[in-house]
Amino acid sequence: MPFQHPDLYVRMPNKLGMPNKLGIPNKLRMLNELSLGAQIGVIMNLEELRRDTAIKQKKGLHFILASVIIWCAVLIVQLTDMPILDKNLFTFCCTAPLLPLAYLVSKIIKIDFQNKENPLTNLGILFSVNQMLYLLIAMWVFPTVPDKMLMVLSMIFGAHLLPYGWLYKSKSYMIFSVIIPVLSLIIGLTFDVYILAIMMIVLEVVFSLCLIFENND
Repeated sequence: MPFQHPDLYVRMPNKLGMPNKLGIPNKLRMLNELSLGAQIGVIMNLEELRRDTAIKQKKGLHFILASVIIWCAVLIVQLTDMPILDKNLFTFCCTAPLLPLAYLVSKIIKIDFQNKENPLTNLGILFSVNQMLYLLIAMWVFPTVPDKMLMVLSMIFGAHLLPYGWLYKSKSYMIFSVIIPVLSLIIGLTFDVYILAIMMIVLEVVFSLCLIFENND
């Protein structure tokens, strides 16, 4: 019998309790199967976390309902006789209470606002904070092309919804993240600013109804 190095084999018990010898190819195959099983486990765990955050956060419904209030305030500002720069300034001020309004709405409709047990909550916060960087564009438009600032602001708001479509497994987020920027561009270039604000209120109400339907599905 030829010499066989002991490191080339691992000894494992068979059904009769007797040790078996597995060659290197079988050992590698077994390790690959274990690695594949671990990857599947990670994917399954990620899907469970996404499902958990979608259920407990009701797919961010509290933020969308709060944004309806924000856009109503923006409409009131746009209907005043103030100079356009003053309107833009107060429009920015109207967006400031979004977070406390969302918190208040979450208490009313019984949403876990923080959901600290789920690490994907931090990812949702990151998606939201990312929008703040794009507001620099709106700040540049503020004095440069003041009558188009609200259009840019609404486009930024709509575009930032896209990653939430993945996080909440929501088709509504995916669809409205495209519809809102496109319609904002068309309406903003064609009609008065207050028409754009009315459009955003209507879209946000329809968006909220779609999320309610998804949550009840």
